[in-house]
Parts: sequence; C-alpha cells; structure tokens
Amino acid sequence: MKYFPIFVDAEYIHCLLVGAGEVAARKCELLLKTPAKITIVSPWVSNTVKRLAAESTQITLIERKFEDTDIEGKQMIFVATDDALVNKHIHDIAHAKNMLVNVVDNTPLCKFITPSIVDRSPIIIAMSSGGVAPVLLRYIRQKLESVIPANIRLLGDFSAKFRDTVKGALSSVTDRRYFWEEVLDGDIGESILQGNEKLAETKFDKALIAYKNGDKPAGQVYLVGAGPGDPDLLTFRALRLMQKADVVVYDRLVSPEILELVRRDAEKIYVGKEKSNHTIPQEDISKLLAKEALAGNRVVRLKGGDPFIFGRGGEEIETLIEHGIDFQVVPGITAATGAASYAGIPLTHRDHAQSVTFTTGHLRDDTINLNWPALVQQNHTVVFYMGLTGLPIICDKLIEHGMSPEMPIALIQSATREDQAVVTGTLDNIVGNPRVALLKPPTLIIVGSVVNLHSSLNWFSRGNVDQ
Repeated sequence: MKYFPIFVDAEYIHCLLVGAGEVAARKCELLLKTPAKITIVSPWVSNTVKRLAAESTQITLIERKFEDTDIEGKQMIFVATDDALVNKHIHDIAHAKNMLVNVVDNTPLCKFITPSIVDRSPIIIAMSSGGVAPVLLRYIRQKLESVIPANIRLLGDFSAKFRDTVKGALSSVTDRRYFWEEVLDGDIGESILQGNEKLAETKFDKALIAYKNGDKPAGQVYLVGAGPGDPDLLTFRALRLMQKADVVVYDRLVSPEILELVRRDAEKIYVGKEKSNHTIPQEDISKLLAKEALAGNRVVRLKGGDPFIFGRGGEEIETLIEHGIDFQVVPGITAATGAASYAGIPLTHRDHAQSVTFTTGHLRDDTINLNWPALVQQNHTVVFYMGLTGLPIICDKLIEHGMSPEMPIALIQSATREDQAVVTGTLDNIVGNPRVALLKPPTLIIVGSVVNLHSSLNWFSRGNVDQ
C-alpha cells in the first residue's frame, strides 16, 4: 500500500485550508463533520464558504493572500487554489517541515489523500484508489451505500453503549467477539435496526448472563471450497464464513488473492501438499481440525476447488463426526469446471460429448492405476486432476486402450487466474511440445474432441499460451 489507511482523532487537529472556492467548500463541509479547528485563507471567498464560516465557530476566515507563516501551528493543510505556482509553493514549504499537505486534484503533491466516505457515524467506511481511479471509487461507494442500512449507526451506538459492560463480564477477547457476533447477527441486532432499543436491551441482558454462565457456541468446522483461484468465483456463503473464522487451515491450491479475504486476525495454518512432498499427512490434518474445534474455535478448512471432488473432505468429516463436532460444507467451483469454462472448452457438447469423467492422474510407484478401458469411450470427455507429471503415461495408456492418437488434449495451468496458460495438441504430440515443459502445477488435463472448440470459444485470453 502506498497510502496507509488511518483514522485520526480530529479533536486536536488544526487544519489550514488555502482557497475558498466551491472545491474548498466541499473540503470544508467534510472537515465540519469532525471537531477539527479550521482556518481558511483566501483573498476571494465564495458564498458557500462565507455561509459555512458564518454558521460555524470552528472556522476562522482570513480574507487575504496566503503567507508562509500561515502554516505555523497547523497539523494538516488542504490547498485548493487555481494558481499552480501557489499550490506548489505551499506543498514545498509544508513538506520541508514534515507537515501533512493535500493539494486538491494533484496527487503527486499530496502527502495524504482524503478517501471516499460512507458516513454512518459512528460507523465510517473510507475507501481510496490512491488517486488513480476516482470514477471506479464512486461506483463502489454507490454500491456500498445501497446495501448498508442507513440506520446501521444504531448498531454502532448500541455497541458503544454496552462495550464496557461486555468487557467487564467477559474477560476473553475471543468470548467478547463471539458474543458480539451473536448479538449483531441475531434478533437483538434486528430489534436495534428496527429502532426498538428497549426490547433489544432486555434481550441483551439475558443473553449476556447466559453467555457468562457458559452457554456459549461450540467450535465448528466449515469445509469451504475456494474454487479454482479467481476470488470472484467464491460463493457469498464462503466469503461470510471466511470472515468469521478464528483459524483457517488451507492448502497449496488456495490462491493468495483468496487468502487476502480471510479475517485479518485469524490464525492461518498451511497444510499444503506438493508432488512427493506432503507437508502434513492427511490423518494429521483431520486431527488438527478436530483439535482446533474442540478448543472452541471456528475453523475454516479452505480447499482449492470443491471439498468433495479430490478434496478428501469426506475423510475429514468422518474424523469430525467421531469427535462430535458440528460442521458445514460449502461447495466450490471445482477445477475441472473452472478450467474448462475459462479455456473455452465445454466439457459436454451435443456434437462432441454426452458424458464426462473426472479422474486423478496422480502417480504411485511410477504408474497410474485406472480403469483405462472405461475412459476410452465414444463422445466422451475425460478430465485428469494432478496429471502433469504422469502425462506421458496418460497419453500412452489411452492410445494403448484404443483411443485415437489424434485425439485432442489440452493442458490448463493456473485456471481462472491472471497467469492461466493453455497448451493444446493431440495424444501423440503433446508430450513433445516444448511449451509443456514450462507448465507447473496446478495443471489440469482435458482429453476429448471438445478441445477443438478452444480456439473459437476461448474468451479468457490473458496470459494464455496456445499452440
């Protein structure tokens, strides 16, 4: 981040605003929402600024040209004149004194920038694009304004009112967080939003007594499918649970962009498996989930793709059941459908394939033990997970059991992500393609005549490598 987001206590801030046109007026109106002291210096003053100065004791209006001594005793400076030389001069002298200065609409001369704000005081949402995409920022703000209740401030006021009460009753930070989440997500929060504060307080008192006496939510495990990599493909439910998790157990196929969406203070535990290198055995992963849940944590087991398609989610659930632990399963877009869709390869198509098989190409003792005759069918698509290392064996076995050497095949690396790469060929020539040597896991393999559609249906072209 070039700009560090921070909320400053404005009670002790003295702001200097140089300029008094309509642009300066908008900054002044924003500052007047805080207790900051404001000094405005300008030889010409718009009617809006005159009105604001007349209505507020926070403002001192000085109708003259800027003087260098005006910056003395100020902690924050806004410059909003139409004179580029004056703007640059004020920036330079303020910068020399390590003072925070903002030259409006001139990002290179800003030592800080004012964010786009959704104001539901005491709840404030501030957003920034670093000055590079103001229109996009306004678009995002409009979206947020439409989904955040106007009276969400009532939840903020209620939380502030009872913050010390909860802190005195519950010594654990985790207990306090759980309790507040139960309050805000449940019928107490609904009563607050409806303006029925008296009823909300009655329910609140009862809930706090019960929670203090040990009636607390037990630990849970959420098996969440993270999809093939693009964070936009997460489900709403997956995102919500990721934001609630105390502990996140994730594997190698979970992209960094998706991990960024996990709650900031959640403990993250990596249990990834790579070719011939299992960091933690599967049995130990299952035991780890049970251990964390029994400690009272909300655990998200974040899996690339879908938990129930080569994700070993069933094995982990069996362990949870043995320990009497509640769990939920959140489906994800599996790698096969994600890769096929983003490569423009329909897994089924009326003219090419009426069935599809998902299987694993994982090597064991340098062999792949599959029912090869069952995979060699007419009008059929076969998808191999974890098959990059075993590609020569896959091609040889399919040809050996009757599949045409000219059958199209596609290898898709990092499906749905910016570095997605696609290499196509046929069973008899794909191994010799020099581009295959550049591919790295995770790479999915699709075999079938549907691969011929890639050249015409491929819509996600960023970073693709095609034969």
